[in-house]
Amino acid sequence: MSCPNIGGRTILDEFTRECLATLVSRRITSQDVIDQLFQLFVLRGIPEHIRSDNGPEFTAREIRKWLARMGVKTLFIERGSPWENGYIESFNGKLRDELLDREVFNTLAEARVLIEQWRREYNQFRPHSALRYRPPAPEAILVPGLT
Repeated sequence: MSCPNIGGRTILDEFTRECLATLVSRRITSQDVIDQLFQLFVLRGIPEHIRSDNGPEFTAREIRKWLARMGVKTLFIERGSPWENGYIESFNGKLRDELLDREVFNTLAEARVLIEQWRREYNQFRPHSALRYRPPAPEAILVPGLT
């Protein structure tokens, strides 16, 4: 897996620009982050490093110890330096502008569903200029006779 970039409550692959996961909860604990990263490591392999902001859920001692045991280096951006985390800041800005600022969520379950739908659209259909106007993780198209 290339470098996951964690910002706020989203995890983005810096190389492919794919949003790997969104953590949607009223409160995110270090165990929530470990559980999500564990799932990603199983599915995509263990990265050399992870870049994140200095939020308490990412700098927690438990996470740093767990990542060290996994052999993953941590790269923390400087406080007040969002430009050091440009990919995730851009993604979070789009998520905020296109969904979060326009939607009123009545329940946490509704928020999870709508944010996941937006994430899938972003990954599978939305063209990205940095990727020659292709989506980061296009949906596979089944061709009759080739399956």
